[in-house]
Amino acid sequence: MPATAVSSEILTKYEPVIGLEVHVQLLTATKAFCSCANHFGSDPNTNVCPVCLGLPGALPVLNTKAVEFATLASLALNCQVRERSIFARKNYFYPDLPKGYQISQYDKPLAEHGWIEVPTANGEKKKIGITRLHMEEDAGKSLHEGFPDSDEKTAIDLNRTGVPLIEIVSEPDIASPDEAYEYLTRLKEIILYTGVSDCNMEEGSLRCDANVSVRPRGQKEFGTKAEIKNVNSFRFIRHALEYEIERHEQVLE
Repeated sequence: MPATAVSSEILTKYEPVIGLEVHVQLLTATKAFCSCANHFGSDPNTNVCPVCLGLPGALPVLNTKAVEFATLASLALNCQVRERSIFARKNYFYPDLPKGYQISQYDKPLAEHGWIEVPTANGEKKKIGITRLHMEEDAGKSLHEGFPDSDEKTAIDLNRTGVPLIEIVSEPDIASPDEAYEYLTRLKEIILYTGVSDCNMEEGSLRCDANVSVRPRGQKEFGTKAEIKNVNSFRFIRHALEYEIERHEQVLE
């Protein structure tokens, strides 16, 4: 249901706190931990092997080019690159994750403490901090249309499983949906310039999760956070944030 209108008094009473998590597929020829092709648009389940399917006894080998691309993106985003980073298992069950875990990075990411400069509404520049940039592999894709019985069943395409990703996590420095839009636009420009990704949002090469809360103006503590998952349009992210901010304000009132 759409949110109902709120008074201007309520809108000035609270301030939003926004942080963004952006997933970017790297433009390598092969996947992150195996030699399967990293190619969008192939027939379902053709770019797969025992490693990316998580079959017993298969051992992953890290793609050197993926590390080079991730490092290049880190430097372009003013991050400090660690000399030593560690991969970890992120365990969760989902039908499109055949191993039952995702190879990611946790306490020792590839890079940290970066920033992007964005224009503000008053024409000045503002630095949005980047907490970390870490490497991980993508999961498969659930298909809900385009095949027989799609109204009753879900199909799984595992071609995307194991595709190399970087996740770019911002600090909660973003103060409005418009600032979030500017941050994402600038981030995409920088990544495209480095050539490490095509950032094709329609194909899922760039996807965004948005974390948002509101708090009374002047309060230092954050409010209760909600997360908006897997949005592949900057315009939709802005609309979703506008909706969530208004909903949070009404809940607090």
